[in-house]
Amino acid sequence: MGEILVGTCSWTDRALVGSGWYPAGRRDAEGRLRYYAERFPVVEVDSAYYALPAARNSRLWAERTPEGFVFDVKAFSLLTGHPTRDSAMPGGLPAGHRDPKVLDEVWARFTEGIEPLRTAGRLGSVLFQLPPWFRPGRRTGVFLRECAERTAGWPVSVEFRHPGWWNAEWAGATRALLARYGMTAVAVDMARSLPGSVPPVTPVTSRRLSVVRFHGRSPAWGTGSKEDRFRHDYSESELTEWLPRLHALAARVDQVHVLFNNCCGTAAVRAAETMRRLLDTSTPRSPAG
Repeated sequence: MGEILVGTCSWTDRALVGSGWYPAGRRDAEGRLRYYAERFPVVEVDSAYYALPAARNSRLWAERTPEGFVFDVKAFSLLTGHPTRDSAMPGGLPAGHRDPKVLDEVWARFTEGIEPLRTAGRLGSVLFQLPPWFRPGRRTGVFLRECAERTAGWPVSVEFRHPGWWNAEWAGATRALLARYGMTAVAVDMARSLPGSVPPVTPVTSRRLSVVRFHGRSPAWGTGSKEDRFRHDYSESELTEWLPRLHALAARVDQVHVLFNNCCGTAAVRAAETMRRLLDTSTPRSPAG
């Protein structure tokens, strides 16, 4: 039975920092991370999506967390086909420029930034969250092949935001595609009645790792502000329904990362705490259906 590590998709989210969850004396950069790592064994570095990670920060993160703590690093936006601000680019490089040398430089900077985590054995996964306009088909297949070449030797996980990847027509091909490159399929929990809802499937495409990201069940997914999209307080019953799936994943892989992305105030850390308690007191059993 593999380990199930539970955490959140950020420890620096502004709403969390301002919520009072971090106690007095633990609210500086070092104190926050150490406090978080005393309570959870895994965290997602969401800031790497918005700005290229710095090697110095990665070294400090490894130094400030206990042995066994791991970081799932979200890939920089340009590397996943998302719009990227010019101000986030290194050395004044233009985000919209098509010169392959620009992309090469961004890959090099990203690789350099996460290398201290890899060297320290603290890199849980690099998450490639693909945008909803990446539909099933040859284009994304080519993208993943090129991504696999760039990330050889890395632990990689992939989250599809277009629901078509997991419908009856494409699910088998999607599993095979990710398995071919040794990439982990990311399962998601979200509102299930929206046109863009991704179904709560839990395919295993790598024996090493499975990742489940809980986005909340806001009906404003895909619209409105960040707070509107991710505002959701998970009930105990909503989390309990996932227990059979999580135990089933743990029976097939070495490690499962359960990450809460409903980052509004303390909602994510409270949900993570509840999920850990439920897992600690539940009996592994097969999911219904």
